[in-house]
Amino acid sequence: MGPPEKTDTLRQEDATETGGGRKRVVRFELAPSTMLAVVLAAAGMWVLFRLLPVVLVLVTALIIVGTVNPAVQWLEARRVRRGAGIAIVFTALFLITLSIITLTIPALLAQATSLLDQEPALRARLADLLDNSRLTASFAESLRNIHYDALVKSFASMLIAFSARIIEIFAYSVSAVFLALYLMLDRDRLRGWLFAAVPRSHHMRLSRVMMNLERIVGGYMRGQVITSALMTLFMFILLTACGVPSALAISVFGGLADVLPYIGVILTMAPAVLAALSQGPVVTVVVLVLMLAYEEFESRVLVPRVYGRTLRLPSAVVLFALLAGGTLGGIVGALLSLPVAAAGLMLIEELRIELPGERGKAEHAEMRRRDDFHEQEYQRRAGSLPAEQAAAIAVEMSRSRQGKKGSPSRTPEAPDKK
Repeated sequence: MGPPEKTDTLRQEDATETGGGRKRVVRFELAPSTMLAVVLAAAGMWVLFRLLPVVLVLVTALIIVGTVNPAVQWLEARRVRRGAGIAIVFTALFLITLSIITLTIPALLAQATSLLDQEPALRARLADLLDNSRLTASFAESLRNIHYDALVKSFASMLIAFSARIIEIFAYSVSAVFLALYLMLDRDRLRGWLFAAVPRSHHMRLSRVMMNLERIVGGYMRGQVITSALMTLFMFILLTACGVPSALAISVFGGLADVLPYIGVILTMAPAVLAALSQGPVVTVVVLVLMLAYEEFESRVLVPRVYGRTLRLPSAVVLFALLAGGTLGGIVGALLSLPVAAAGLMLIEELRIELPGERGKAEHAEMRRRDDFHEQEYQRRAGSLPAEQAAAIAVEMSRSRQGKKGSPSRTPEAPDKK
């Protein structure tokens, strides 16, 4: 008989001390397979870190696919070919993006030019207001003696660095759009490759996970659209009532900037407040106070309710996920925190992971019974079909099951209990 296989062990050995006593020696022994797994995991993390921009492009492409796919399916249901539906949706998105850029950028540049032209008068007016009080008189004198040479030089260097970053982000964004287009055009083949790499006993679960991920992404993007549209509407009403010029362009830009966490507050409020300076200090203060009030209402009330309903997350989980994502990953982490949290809860449910306080619940046994039945039904229908056709059957069965979920009557495909 050969020597026993070496595994990870924690051995306790006795050694004799010089004074006649005995001490216990603890020795850790790692098997070669464990050391190899640790090395491979470390190498994988290093490669993932080096390829982080590529991973973000892939994630962005998948988000685009999950966002536009419901519209393509809606067109397919009305007998529009998939290729034509994809072309219609992406063309509509391109035209909407071009319209928004055409509407906002020239108006914002004109507003910035107007503010630069009015800057001496606005600065003199502010200095006069500060000069009326003894506490702020020194600030008024400093404001009158401001020199812009150093500021212009630093701003120019920052603008050059920022422009390079903008070009890089634009290139990655275009790559993500084209990757999403290729993923949608070659959907059946790519899905077949994915299902071919997974054992057939897990095909139904994989199809449910993919369908729920699409629902999560779609719900997240719908939530973004709702909050951005409400911000745009609020800003347009406020700026129009206050007589601020270019109200529509500033409102559209503010609604788009509202998508960004943290810096979105600054990008949303700054153009509105700067544009209100031309209407006097009273209007400027009114715009500032009302914008701050709406930002607080949105973050405390609107965001938890909208995303809690679309992503099926409790309000406390929404706020915690935003804070944790922003702390760990900055702006990108905050943007991805809500879909990641919703995906994590979905995986716990779909993988039938029993939490410590939910063990032994009757619902879990019923779900497992239904899962087993659908696995057997899928094996019967898919049989020895190619992976691409089997994937289509699994997706069809998962959608049928999702559509019938929640019905008060007995599910027709569930087996009768004899």
